[in-house]
Amino acid sequence: MVLAALILVPLGLALVALLWPVARQRPWLLPLGGVAHLVLSIVAVAGRPEQLTPWLGLDPIARLLLVAVSVLFLATSLYTPGYLALKPGRDQRVFTACLLALLGMISAILAAQHLGLMWVALEACTLTTAPLLYFHRNARSLEALWKYLLVGSVGIAIAFLGTLFLAYSALHAGLKPSLVLSDLVGDAPRLSRPWLHSGFVLLFIGYGTKMGLAPMHTWKPDAYGEASGLVGTLLAGGVSSAAFLAILRFHKILVAAGDGAFGRQIMLVAGLLSIAVAAAFMARLRDFKRLLAYSSVEHMGILVLGVGIGGGATLGAMLHLVNNALVKGVLFLAAGNIHRVYGSKRAAAPEGLTPTPHEGERGEAADEADRPPPSATSPALASSVPVSGLLRRLPWSGALLLLGFLAVTGSPPFGTFVSELTIVRGAFATGHGAAGVAFLGLLFVVFVGMGSTVLAMAQGPAPSTVPAERRDTLLTIAPVVALLACVLGLGLYLPAGLQTAFAEAAAWLEGP
Repeated sequence: MVLAALILVPLGLALVALLWPVARQRPWLLPLGGVAHLVLSIVAVAGRPEQLTPWLGLDPIARLLLVAVSVLFLATSLYTPGYLALKPGRDQRVFTACLLALLGMISAILAAQHLGLMWVALEACTLTTAPLLYFHRNARSLEALWKYLLVGSVGIAIAFLGTLFLAYSALHAGLKPSLVLSDLVGDAPRLSRPWLHSGFVLLFIGYGTKMGLAPMHTWKPDAYGEASGLVGTLLAGGVSSAAFLAILRFHKILVAAGDGAFGRQIMLVAGLLSIAVAAAFMARLRDFKRLLAYSSVEHMGILVLGVGIGGGATLGAMLHLVNNALVKGVLFLAAGNIHRVYGSKRAAAPEGLTPTPHEGERGEAADEADRPPPSATSPALASSVPVSGLLRRLPWSGALLLLGFLAVTGSPPFGTFVSELTIVRGAFATGHGAAGVAFLGLLFVVFVGMGSTVLAMAQGPAPSTVPAERRDTLLTIAPVVALLACVLGLGLYLPAGLQTAFAEAAAWLEGP
């Protein structure tokens, strides 16, 4: 019943949001749903309910993700009423309903033990997110929506084909076809190897597209760049993490079949490639929302790299899965505050570096409704004005963006430092020294590239054209502070219960 409630409660509240007559009250259904979901998640994880059917259950990785996504959604839901209050002209009925429905679909992915049901829930996530991406209703958001649907649909179609290949691997071996995870793991040693390998490759490409792994990441810069900060948070911390779990479940079948090395080799190469592509783009990128998109590409690469290395690095990947989800909330919500006030997404270029015309053109996607109103003393912000002087103009959001940058790049004492260090140590301990060295080198490139943009935004004078009346509010700052505190807490102290949960998740993935 608890697992069903995790899915049905958000979906029920989504229906209520569509029917609720008072627009001012409607956004507060989101915190209500967030609190209810977190309570249900804690009950489900602490009680470890038995599977009512073979189709629904929580494996150890799903337990970790369920609580992390629930915390992330609660923080986002507390942020949303303050965000929507600043946009009184926007119809937030569908927006609110889709956010709640998205939570229900992510919960369905995490609880699904039937691979067909998991595929349906992931496709439902794509359809539910589409109206959220088009919230600003301008040309660039429409372009981003089109790319998201087109590339995502191709990816999910490839994943469907891979699922069929996996089912046929049982039929070809003379076994009863099944898409229930426990059945596939039990029958794994007898599955047809060619069909099993082909199915995994297709599934990795398909769900890797949903994750945003390079080179299947082409939708991500546009979608994240045009989405509001709170939608980017749920995409980067929720949907991408759920897609990663889908890949891990198929990898579990490979491990049970005795072919774990096949999957790990693919993930090792794909992880390094994804980090390298992200590092190359982040070196000179001035659009800070697209910068966060490439940061997500990088961290998806880190996750699959950790599992690809195996051993102790798998534990590091499990730690990083939670840390990445939380720190993405800090960055995207802080970036949303900055975009709202400045009306610009282009960071000031560091001294001696001039952004290319392409960067200047692509960096400004704020629609006119989001720009500060013109006045005699404060004219409308021109799209060419770069973001600078954050620590003076928006001290809270500027400080949170700066601290979020340190956290996302693996600086101590944040939790990401612990998880990335665990992956590096695992690489050298398992004989993957070259991968460990390459990983460290790419992390340095990312740190320098991202740091040049973030520091240029935080320092210097604030443009005189930025209206003084637009400031941070308690509702748009407190949830971000709470998420940052969680990431910091995971770096300073990991309770025994959490240590056990992370160890169980790694052991479940690596074990038979």
